[in-house]
Amino acid sequence: MCPWIWKLAGTWTLLAWAAGAAEPAPRWWKGNLHTHTLWSDGDEFPEVVAEWYRDQGYHFLALSDHNVLLEGERWINLTNVAARARGEPWRGRAHPPADAFGNYLRRYGPAWVETRSNPTNGEPQVRLKPLGEVRARVEVAGRFLMLPAEEITHNAANRKAIHIGAINLLDWMPTQDGATVPEVIARTLRAVHESATRRGTPVLIHVNHPNYKWGVTAEDLAAVVEENFFEVWNGVDGDNDPGDAFHPPTDLLWDIANTIRLAALDAPPLFAVATDDSHDYQGTKLRARPGRAWVMVRCRHLSPESLIRAMNAGDVYASTGVVLDEVTFDPEARRLSLRIAPQRGERFVTRFIGTRRGANLRGKPRLDATGQVLETTLDYRTDSGPQMGEVLAEVKGRTPAYTLRGDELYVRAVVTSSGAPEVPSTEFPFKRAWTQPVGWREHLSRP
Repeated sequence: MCPWIWKLAGTWTLLAWAAGAAEPAPRWWKGNLHTHTLWSDGDEFPEVVAEWYRDQGYHFLALSDHNVLLEGERWINLTNVAARARGEPWRGRAHPPADAFGNYLRRYGPAWVETRSNPTNGEPQVRLKPLGEVRARVEVAGRFLMLPAEEITHNAANRKAIHIGAINLLDWMPTQDGATVPEVIARTLRAVHESATRRGTPVLIHVNHPNYKWGVTAEDLAAVVEENFFEVWNGVDGDNDPGDAFHPPTDLLWDIANTIRLAALDAPPLFAVATDDSHDYQGTKLRARPGRAWVMVRCRHLSPESLIRAMNAGDVYASTGVVLDEVTFDPEARRLSLRIAPQRGERFVTRFIGTRRGANLRGKPRLDATGQVLETTLDYRTDSGPQMGEVLAEVKGRTPAYTLRGDELYVRAVVTSSGAPEVPSTEFPFKRAWTQPVGWREHLSRP
């Protein structure tokens, strides 16, 4: 090739690079990390679920069915589809079941919906689409992305329930046995990370609904210091997020676990997500409806790598309806600042929550109404001195800020609106948002 042609080709390459070099600015992407379909115990077909989230303005979705990846061939009896869609009793009457299969067939047509007779007993069946086929139908470049996921669902040998979400997981993950909850969490974490390393993909792992059946304590969450995330709020009604008279709420579990990690274990704190854990899409049940809780992730690109890396770096907040335009922590000024998006007629209160140095680390057992010791998170409250998860400041308005004074192990913010969530919950009547803990790095003896 002539030298001038090489030079011209190099110029074209340089111009093309320069034209595409401008990176998009970071922005917030909305997503749900915990979703169920007919592949496990949900009541709807996966593509219908995915289209609902896409059409509601979500940017990414993980279908996280129990102990299964959406891969391979899966058929389900139509009687089972109908049974899943059966409603809960309402005002003393049985709610009629939804016509889930009929609606599915009318929506997509026989060219998409595949049926057959069960080879064993002749019952009519429908094929459940795997994730690859769902993606081909619902994904939109730069607008809506599907993430592979699995909810690894198990019990420890002491019968405590442990559910762990593994996001962007490419290999099916069997359950991991262990004598205790921390053992199961640690072994599951190790197995998922081994898969991710082998595949060369980033993953996000979060402990789900710790108060479900009172399965996971704050001490359990603190113990496995390699675990980075848990669900501070899960959209299922009745999974005990608010706690009760004898068990602390998930918000306090977060503060107890983070205090133990920072003050006793020299380990980074947990970050938090909020999720739907949706199962019920037919309108016949209210317990696990979609649209109750989600995450907002700040990154440049709508890709699995960008989303997962941003979340693992803590550039994510959890929400049930409050929108944050900005979340900023200035490490020099040691100032956490928020800018809350306005909502007509709504007022906002932000509580800056944290634990100061010197909080009591020796918990005492909690007792039930009969005075018996409960197998649950210990009680660390004292009559005086710093407490775990104190409200350090309360600020009204749309631009709250808090400057750390120096004795806080960490600070996080919870914004509460006067407005009700679009999808109501019996567990909390107002919209909220949770930011991640900040100001904790200098308390670690190592990076």
